[in-house]
Amino acid sequence: MNILVTGGAGFVGSYLCRMYKERHPPANIIALDNLHRRGSEFNLKDFKDRGIRFIHGDIRCAGDLDAIEDVFDLFIEASAEPSVVVGLNRPDNYAIQTNLIGTINCLNFAVKNAGHFIFLSSSRVYSLDPLLSIPLKEKNTRFHIDSSKDFIRGLSIQGISEEFPTNTARSLYGATKLASEFLIQEYVRAYGLKAVINRCGVICGPGQFGKVEQGVFTLWVVNHYLRKPLKYTGFGGKGKQVRDILHPKDLFEALNLQNEKMNALSGEIFNLGGGLDISVSLLELTQLCQEITQNEVPINSVQETSGVDIPYYISDYKKAIQAFGWQPKFSAEDIVKDIYHWIVKNKDIVQSIF
Repeated sequence: MNILVTGGAGFVGSYLCRMYKERHPPANIIALDNLHRRGSEFNLKDFKDRGIRFIHGDIRCAGDLDAIEDVFDLFIEASAEPSVVVGLNRPDNYAIQTNLIGTINCLNFAVKNAGHFIFLSSSRVYSLDPLLSIPLKEKNTRFHIDSSKDFIRGLSIQGISEEFPTNTARSLYGATKLASEFLIQEYVRAYGLKAVINRCGVICGPGQFGKVEQGVFTLWVVNHYLRKPLKYTGFGGKGKQVRDILHPKDLFEALNLQNEKMNALSGEIFNLGGGLDISVSLLELTQLCQEITQNEVPINSVQETSGVDIPYYISDYKKAIQAFGWQPKFSAEDIVKDIYHWIVKNKDIVQSIF
């Protein structure tokens, strides 16, 4: 088996490379990455030790892909400028070039050189106004969906399904991902590409060098370990906004199942996330971090809300259950513990980054 992972030295991409190498030891795994994200360079020695080939390249440059002479059974497109606040105040050419032009270059390469193509999209393709209109009620530790209110298409107590609206503004980041989805569907229809699209919620776990705008859940654990202050930002500054979270090992299991059933699934879109059972508010995450790290840190309150922030997102992944029998297994507590143990094991690297 030959596998190419673009964005392969990033948090998610590097996890997928390692998991595929562990599951399929004889496989030829290539990770292509431009090392734009700080911390990605720490994966390179481990890649070498594991027999994963690294190529320093950039999907914005078609020539970097065309220089790869291998033909692949599976191509996973995991590269992105992943921050939703990118482009909030002005257009961001790096995000547009990476998330959209980069997708075109990957698709043109995949048509010629890959049997199967799996694209990691984002829950941020869903439109902001409908997300902000979800009926919520505030309880002690989090927001909950108000079941006494009427629901729009794609919304249920279980969360947001693939039918939720995408037809109005979402964010520059979300727009590049949605446009990429449209292109993939056209390549499937026009050129016979075998491809699946995954709208991922929050993915977090060990090895992620998180920031406030992307990777905040890992950052929360790190700051508790390092005893650094944090902020509850937006929606009253109480920390009650909710996300479902997904361990990259659970993501890997989903992609592995999709690859096995690609002929039946090609062209489909799936929500992948922890769902209602593996969801957490920032306030609840704080409690978990305090229990696991045995540290408490000062947390300030900022009431103002960003123009692209939302109070609630939980993936309804029922379609994935029905199509290929997948369900995530790592609980929120499992994920926080896994992050904590990684921090302790790699405290010198973590302290140098944070």
